[in-house]
Amino acid sequence: MLDRRAVLFGLLSCPVCVSFAQAAESHWSYEGADGPAQWGELDPSFKACGAGGQQSPIDLKGAIKAEFGRLRLDWKPQAYALVNNGHTIQANAKPGSFAQVAGETCALEQFHFHAPSEHAIDGARTAMEVHFVHARSGGGYAVVGALMKSGASNAAFGAIMAAAPRAPGEATLRRPIDPRLLVPAKSEVYRYEGSLTTPPCSEVVDWSIFARPIEVAAGDIAAFRALYPMNARPLQARNRRFILLGR
Repeated sequence: MLDRRAVLFGLLSCPVCVSFAQAAESHWSYEGADGPAQWGELDPSFKACGAGGQQSPIDLKGAIKAEFGRLRLDWKPQAYALVNNGHTIQANAKPGSFAQVAGETCALEQFHFHAPSEHAIDGARTAMEVHFVHARSGGGYAVVGALMKSGASNAAFGAIMAAAPRAPGEATLRRPIDPRLLVPAKSEVYRYEGSLTTPPCSEVVDWSIFARPIEVAAGDIAAFRALYPMNARPLQARNRRFILLGR
């Protein structure tokens, strides 16, 4: 399995420091003739989208309780550069923020949002999901995800949506925000091996998804959905993968 993932990485992965949404030049979308069902046929580099066996997102059901290295987040507050890239709102990180995943220290490159959530838990999706994308030193990515639901206001997400460009382009937050506000303070974590959820769908991602969602203001969810009513890939087949659940 590891050899297969290494080959797919060499053939299909997008460059580190380039957003997933901007990684490929061929046009793709979330609906219509260039929607998810056709991604694998739009460009030779997108082949894994249709032929891969470890695609993401998935329904996180039937997890196995396990003990694994604690997920440690050393993310620094920043006045993030925000990009509306035509597929999502993305916050690009300056150097100096890291996540420790199973003992490996990985550098935060960016985080971005999907509506509704891409992953499901026992078949249920939430209003949104945030993905924190980290580059692994040996290649590939470690992505930390948190589900988002309507509830109490969240200062970090509120600031992002207040400043996010309404058309493709860039903006910068006026004040630093703490990205740790976008994940639950305490929660079990699902872990599994998967792929990018956008073309080229490279199977080079170690996923860590918090089991407990965070709350954000309904108005901020509405503001995001006014820009992107639906930017979530359909659930993919789990196949023979293990899903682990632990602290």
